[in-house]
Amino acid sequence: MNLQQPNANDATRTANRSRNVSPMSGLCTRCIDGCRGNCEVFKATFRGRELLYPGPFGSITAGGDKNYPIDYSHLNIHGYALGAKGLPAGQVGDPDTARFPNVNTETSYGWDKKVKMKVPIFTGALGSTEIARKNWEHFAIGAAISGVTIVCGENVCGIDPELELGSNKLVKKAPDMDRRIALYKKYHQGYGEILVQMNVEDTRLGVAEYIIDKHKLDTIELKWGQGAKCIGGEIKVSSLERALELQKRGYIVTPDPSDPVVQAAFKETAIKEFERHSRLGFIGEQEFYAEVERLRKLGFKRITLKTGAYGLRELAMALKWCSKAKIDLLTIDGAPGGTGMSPWRMMEEWGMPSLYLHAAAYEFASKLKAKGERVPDIAFAGGFSSEDGVFKALAMGAPFVKAICMGRALMIPGMVGKNINEWIKNNDLPKTVSEFGNTVEEIFVNYEDVKKQVGAGEIKNIPLGAIGIFSYSNKIKVGLQQLMAGARCFNIDSITRNELMSLTEECAKVTGIPYLMDSYRDEALKILNS
Repeated sequence: MNLQQPNANDATRTANRSRNVSPMSGLCTRCIDGCRGNCEVFKATFRGRELLYPGPFGSITAGGDKNYPIDYSHLNIHGYALGAKGLPAGQVGDPDTARFPNVNTETSYGWDKKVKMKVPIFTGALGSTEIARKNWEHFAIGAAISGVTIVCGENVCGIDPELELGSNKLVKKAPDMDRRIALYKKYHQGYGEILVQMNVEDTRLGVAEYIIDKHKLDTIELKWGQGAKCIGGEIKVSSLERALELQKRGYIVTPDPSDPVVQAAFKETAIKEFERHSRLGFIGEQEFYAEVERLRKLGFKRITLKTGAYGLRELAMALKWCSKAKIDLLTIDGAPGGTGMSPWRMMEEWGMPSLYLHAAAYEFASKLKAKGERVPDIAFAGGFSSEDGVFKALAMGAPFVKAICMGRALMIPGMVGKNINEWIKNNDLPKTVSEFGNTVEEIFVNYEDVKKQVGAGEIKNIPLGAIGIFSYSNKIKVGLQQLMAGARCFNIDSITRNELMSLTEECAKVTGIPYLMDSYRDEALKILNS
């Protein structure tokens, strides 16, 4: 286990001066009176609470980098020299049919009214953060043309500068939500969906009523938490007027923008920004069922739930209650998460790490199934970015896990594509890009694929960030096809836990996946003794 440095990290733009650091505190072994910085203690001396967050806030994504005793890298994938599971009915597996391009990566989720996706991945909640707002067209269109679901996260209506509330204090007009939904729907090809997430504030503002009445969305998501933090969502605002506006709408805003002392400090520029926080939720079983029933009566065909890196008690609640309420998809997000909007030390130090949490989720789901109770479709989240991670997570949770939720990994291609567009305009392409060409057609390997899908007349309206997400999704798809073919699994449902082996005995103990020197040992001995 690598030592962390809790007093310095690139995320907070801090560094230790000393070459030697105390493992527990992160303080330099030799702290000198007169040091010119720049550890977190040094910087927090004059910037205080700003050091809670990665920065510059709103312009970066940041994920926790704590190195846990075991994680998904402690699993390896089996390959086999014979067999073929999951081929189309009536098709016999042989070298001419069991080819990796024939692997079907489509998946679906839902209790009865299923949603199909072309690839078993979808976006994490892209909500009220500035990163999500300013890149939404890239994210939404990219997800739509890739045939995957996009989650529009919490607080989008509540922070909209153009929000209009009716006399009943409920949402009457929310232009940013309208824009977000319209962009996805315009390019939707029948795979995936856009669903909106709700927290305490969204419920109070009547967001569910607004999106069902105006946009007729099929799905809405309730939220208990996430892997990045154990408090509600937050953003930062740099305007006193904006902070007061959000406070008036009922949000928790800190430091208190209505406090004359705070206003004076802001005027002197000592305080440069305010934080808008969401309230903590308080779940109860009967209240959960009542809310699900209320949303169904509003007209929603599917209800999903997102829960975070809580302990075993809350995990059991999520699985049991979702089973009884017939929830369509339960997303279980492990630590460390993060898109850059969570307190940094919280990202590093709170919650159950993904592998541990997902292992427990499989165990608990299996107990429900053994009792004859139906297990909701599950998605795992918490630090995935590549096809091998997708495969491992699908196998770890098989047969319950239908898809993998991705945060930063599905955001980055949107931002890269957007920036390539600006670099081309300014004749400022970095060598990392220009080595492949100088035009969009030369640079983007999947440009013609997108053009074929949307049409020659429409391709000019597709932002390059969307093409970037399509290209990334295609890489995941093809890489997954190769891994699945090697494991002789030709559709998602044919993937089992038998396709994995633990590299350490500790990993085997936590996950129930056999240690590699035990995996398939009985079968091997039968062959030797025959």
